[in-house]
Amino acid sequence: MKRKQEPRQVLSVVYPDSAGVDIGSREHYVCVPADRDAQPIRSFAAFTEDLSALGDWLKSCKIRQVAMEATGVYWIPLFEVLDRLGFEVILVNGRQTKRAAARKSDVRDCQWIQQMMMFGLLSGCSGRPMRCAQSER
Repeated sequence: MKRKQEPRQVLSVVYPDSAGVDIGSREHYVCVPADRDAQPIRSFAAFTEDLSALGDWLKSCKIRQVAMEATGVYWIPLFEVLDRLGFEVILVNGRQTKRAAARKSDVRDCQWIQQMMMFGLLSGCSGRPMRCAQSER
């Protein structure tokens, strides 16, 4: 006897203007939707001028929302720069972006964060980002 198949659910895009950032101590990997730039994945150093360049690039790609993991204290300078530039910055707990048995790389992580954000699968820390970062420990 054949089982009745459930109809497949298709995810719809909730945030088409979103980017994902994999935070690191020395550099950050950023992914934007593929149709926004010829090189949709870039890395930026963690210095102030590089963070400003990252923000300028996101502006040129017409990004409105930026999702990033709360990684140690390394997210704080980027959060402040992007917030000051007017982006809606979503700081997420790392537990939300864990991937099951996948090979980990910075490039894949920023792509994964961007995809999850685009489909509305991430929720940011409400009110105080520091509380989210502290719950990561």
